[in-house]
Amino acid sequence: MKIKNSLFTLLLLLLFHFSLNCFGQDIVKLDKKKISVANLDTKIESLIKSAHVEGLAIAIFNKNKVVYKKTFGYKNALTKELIKNETNIYGASLSKAVFSTMVMILVQNGILDLDKPLQDYLPKPIYEYKPTKKWHDNYQDLKRDTLYQKITARMCLDHTSGFPNWRWYESDEKLRVNFTPGSRYSYSGEGLVYLQVVLEYYLNKPLEEMMQENIFNPLKMKNSSYKWKPKFEKDYCVGHNSKGELYEKDKDNDARSASTLETTLNDYTLFTKALLTNQLLNPITTKEMFTQQIKIKSIKQFGPLSTKESNANDGINLGYGLGWGVLQSPYGPGVFKEGYGSGFQHYSIIYPQAGIGIIILSNSDNAGGIFKELLETSIGDIYTPWQWENYIPYNQKQ
Repeated sequence: MKIKNSLFTLLLLLLFHFSLNCFGQDIVKLDKKKISVANLDTKIESLIKSAHVEGLAIAIFNKNKVVYKKTFGYKNALTKELIKNETNIYGASLSKAVFSTMVMILVQNGILDLDKPLQDYLPKPIYEYKPTKKWHDNYQDLKRDTLYQKITARMCLDHTSGFPNWRWYESDEKLRVNFTPGSRYSYSGEGLVYLQVVLEYYLNKPLEEMMQENIFNPLKMKNSSYKWKPKFEKDYCVGHNSKGELYEKDKDNDARSASTLETTLNDYTLFTKALLTNQLLNPITTKEMFTQQIKIKSIKQFGPLSTKESNANDGINLGYGLGWGVLQSPYGPGVFKEGYGSGFQHYSIIYPQAGIGIIILSNSDNAGGIFKELLETSIGDIYTPWQWENYIPYNQKQ
């Protein structure tokens, strides 16, 4: 009995030591400076209070391992229910990063060629397929458009397809290709959805099945999906506007590669770790995904200034890879993805060569105002193009 008790005590001590090593040590930044967990906690709590951010979920990586994973604030400010690591959060455009990784798995397995025109995978023009969804698989507008036939998977992933971000941004709300595919960068959710729809026809599988088969099941991301599931009802975040008022939760979306991911901090951490440790992709494919395909010169990512050029980001050689924004730093490339939605703002950046990264998830329209300071404080990231992404610090807004 004494031997059993001694072994049990030893096991507890080992587990305690392991937990301290994983989440108790200081966090190492890109420049090798450190910040204690306690000091980072205090800083985050101060930021969300000052900027009126209802809820926040953070994970940080050192040497490709999770060294910090915490949630702050409320999933619903009205009920004062707290966010937890397993609370469902609408992923917005983080959807694109996960989908792009799945696409690269198909490329790695020889199922898809990045440079073959997507229309060539189909036995008939895409506009001849009968739409079955609310709107996103309706390509009737392309009957008289010949440029779309040049669009490849690579162009969809690096946002050079020529499609608008969304068709309803066009004055007549009709889908069209606005410039020669591959010639320049212009962020496009429609491009990712077009790639999705072609793959669904070509492989005879719905998006959700492809994602579960290639990403969610292998990584045990049990609470992630591209469509709302009844099990999410018990614990999910509600979005908050800049005044702290609640948005109505959208639960009836068709699965779309660019925008409908539902996930949790726990699950998205598993995904990010898999990228850093080549669990899903081999090093060669990962490198290709994270390699700049197109240089970005625009003043802003969105809005009127997205069509005007500047040299402001030449110092970080800002560009786009395959599904990810790419920048250069003294610590190697940084690859990032944002997420915007009504009441949700997210940001993730990883520095693969340094083994350092961060995930920031929030259910507040005000969250972007703390991203710059949070990135600098937590991992020493002073390279993120926050002005281009319109992450204007909360204390600089007028």
